[in-house]
Amino acid sequence: MCVLMYASDDQQQEGMWRELPADDHVEAAATAFRMLSDPTRVRLLWLLCGAEYDVTSLADRIGVARPAVSQHLAKLRLAGLVSLRREGRRAVYRAKGGHVRRLLTETVEAADHHITGAAEHD
Repeated sequence: MCVLMYASDDQQQEGMWRELPADDHVEAAATAFRMLSDPTRVRLLWLLCGAEYDVTSLADRIGVARPAVSQHLAKLRLAGLVSLRREGRRAVYRAKGGHVRRLLTETVEAADHHITGAAEHD
């Protein structure tokens, strides 16, 4: 069973932290975090959280060659973070759901707290 929660729900959900998630869930989560370990993929995913883009548009926005963008998008797709939609011969990408946006937002906010030294609320 997979239980989704927000960081602020910690105190209400303390019991869930006593049991480990299923192995397949842990592996999928680790894969998602590996995908976010690359700055180019974080930038791509950030843009894809707000709109749909094709490879050329993404390459122009982040200043990376199209073949490299295609490879990063393929990895993000395999990890289940990005979806692909065809418009004729054109492939259009988008972040796959609100859970991806929340994951990326929380990750960038955690980085902000680390960089700015913002106090934690724990």
